[in-house]
Amino acid sequence: LQKWVNREISNFDYLIQLNTMAGRTYNDLAQYPVFPWILQDYTSEELDLNNPAVFRDLSKPIGVVNEKNAKAVKEKYENFEDPLGIIDKFHYGTHYSNAAGVMHYLIRVEPFTTLHIELQSGRFDCADRQFHSIPATWQALMDNPNDVKELIPEFFYFPEFLENQNGFNLGQLQISKEVVNDVVLPKWAHSPEDFIYKHRKALESEYVSAHLHEWIDLIFGYKQRGPAAVEALNVFYYCTYEGAVDLDALTDEKERKALEGMINNFGQTPCQL
Repeated sequence: LQKWVNREISNFDYLIQLNTMAGRTYNDLAQYPVFPWILQDYTSEELDLNNPAVFRDLSKPIGVVNEKNAKAVKEKYENFEDPLGIIDKFHYGTHYSNAAGVMHYLIRVEPFTTLHIELQSGRFDCADRQFHSIPATWQALMDNPNDVKELIPEFFYFPEFLENQNGFNLGQLQISKEVVNDVVLPKWAHSPEDFIYKHRKALESEYVSAHLHEWIDLIFGYKQRGPAAVEALNVFYYCTYEGAVDLDALTDEKERKALEGMINNFGQTPCQL
């Protein structure tokens, strides 16, 4: 931490270290490293990193970065009641990091292509649900409070995942009939390499350096659970939290398998640091 505060290590390195300390690893899709969306400008011709307005508000969970969603999310939490008393109130029934989300972003590169196909019972998911455009993905997040996917580290160093180098047939969009091929980039990015370069520059910018701790509090820190999480509109489905379910105490094999499956699919909140 001291090294980061003194700016001896980059924001990227610090986030990787936090992920590792919180039990995240590239070797487990259900516990994949989680990185923040840091920008909200995917439409301008030029990206101006000196303008604070191009950045996402890092103090809010992605589901309520759009103020319009906050009311619905709050109401959902307040009106939720489990008659059996097992399930605690939550703001989001989905999660910002899960195996399907990682495969969603990495569908164009192996082994994730094959894993995605296995998950979809032997074929590609329909084209409209594929990751086909960065601006469209951001817009969908802003419109839909149930979509709360954050990013993966690859968005900051791995241009290949944005290209369909293997020529997979990912189908075409229903309405526009556009063929899903390479990922559509923001106007300010002239190539996948250019996108990664500018996106990484944004991550290391003055604005993000000054605000990154706010996002870290939500994902890894004190706003992850308890009253601070409720206030921050940052409570997820109970199964996603470490220690929420004692699998060893379940004697019923079927029930345990079902819960394990749920935890793997739903996503997992990192260990609290």
